[in-house]
Amino acid sequence: MPEVYLRRLSRWQAEQQRDAVADVHVAAYHGAAGAEYRDRQGFLSRFEQHVQRPAFDMVVADMGGLVGCAYGYRIPRTGDWWSGLRGELPTDIEELTASGRTFLLAELMVLPAHRRGGVATRLGEWLLARLDTDLVVAAVDPSGDDGQENAAAGTLHAWGWTRLGVLGSHTPSGSDAGPGRAGAAREVWVRRPPR
Repeated sequence: MPEVYLRRLSRWQAEQQRDAVADVHVAAYHGAAGAEYRDRQGFLSRFEQHVQRPAFDMVVADMGGLVGCAYGYRIPRTGDWWSGLRGELPTDIEELTASGRTFLLAELMVLPAHRRGGVATRLGEWLLARLDTDLVVAAVDPSGDDGQENAAAGTLHAWGWTRLGVLGSHTPSGSDAGPGRAGAAREVWVRRPPR
């Protein structure tokens, strides 16, 4: 099997690769039958907004075509992203957000055929390696009623992230909570980058 190469994309390159990234999104999340167009259009709309965010950064995994990507940006200093968090936001996280020191891992996706080979881990590490932030945040689907973690939460847990809480049925900062999740509750996970 050919080697997977990682590369960082500028904002301009990310915009140029938007269709290929949307293809990965649709294949990675394979929505309900017949929903591919809606899922793709919803992702492209979010992606267009995300690329314009402060400190947008993106890494892609390439193997003669995109097989995965990870991207994110700084959470706005206003703290609006946290509205809807069930419970009280810890003071240090509120302060890091207000000082512009919080980065949102907005998307991490890998084609199903390339999962369980370390691609997601490498993407996450590359993306977060050069951050000059003090906190990284991700919002994922909540665990099931049976207490079982979903795949994304399980991956974050395995990578040493900590579950902070749940954002209620509100989508922070207009669709920043993740793929196709407007109005859905999301688990919030946090990690302090190594220094």
